[in-house]
Amino acid sequence: MTRTIAIMAGAALILLFATLMLVVMPYTQMAGAPVPDELEAYSEAELRGREIYISQGCVYCHSQQPRDPGFSNADQQRGWGRASVPGDYAYDQPHLMGTMRTGPDLFNIGARQPSETWHYIHLYNPRAVVEDSIMPAYRYLFRVVREPLPSDTVVNIPDPYGPEHGTVVTTREAKDLVAYLKALDHTYPVETLPHKQKGDANGR
Repeated sequence: MTRTIAIMAGAALILLFATLMLVVMPYTQMAGAPVPDELEAYSEAELRGREIYISQGCVYCHSQQPRDPGFSNADQQRGWGRASVPGDYAYDQPHLMGTMRTGPDLFNIGARQPSETWHYIHLYNPRAVVEDSIMPAYRYLFRVVREPLPSDTVVNIPDPYGPEHGTVVTTREAKDLVAYLKALDHTYPVETLPHKQKGDANGR
C-alpha cells in the first residue's frame, strides 16, 4: 500500500512539474506580450469563417507561424513574411498556428492573395488556380443555380473546372471563410521580434 501511494505521489509530482514548465511558465511569459497597434480584432463574419476553417480541418495541413530566419530563412524566401511574434495571436482563441505544412503557411495569405475571386475559385477547385495542388475541393460551400439572383455572388470558374451546367454562386459559409482568410494579413511592423531580427522592425 505504501509503495502504491509513493508511485501515485511521484506521478502527481511529475505531472505538476510538466504542467508548470509547459503550460504555466510559457503563459506567464507571453501574457505580457504587446499587441501590435495595427492588429485588428476579427469581425463577426471573420469569426464565423474561422470556425469553418477549424471544422474543415484546414489547420491539419496549414501552419500560421513563419519561422525566425535565425532558425530557417526558407519561410522568408517563400514570401511568407516576417517571423510571427506572440502579439500576433492576441485575438486567436484557440490558436491555429498548426504543426504541418502539407500546404503553404497562411499567416499572410490575405496579403499574398487579396482577391476574393481567387479564393472562391481556389476553394471550389484548387487545381483551377494551382495546377499541382493536392488540396481537396470544397464544392459543397457553393451552390450551382440555373439563374443567379441579383443578391447572389457569382463565381466564374474557368473551364474545364466548373460545372457542365448552371452557375456557381457562393454560400454564406464560403463568404465567411474567405473573409477570415483575407483577414490573415500580418504585414504590419511589430515592436518585439525574435532576437535575430531586432535591427529591422519589418523583419527584412
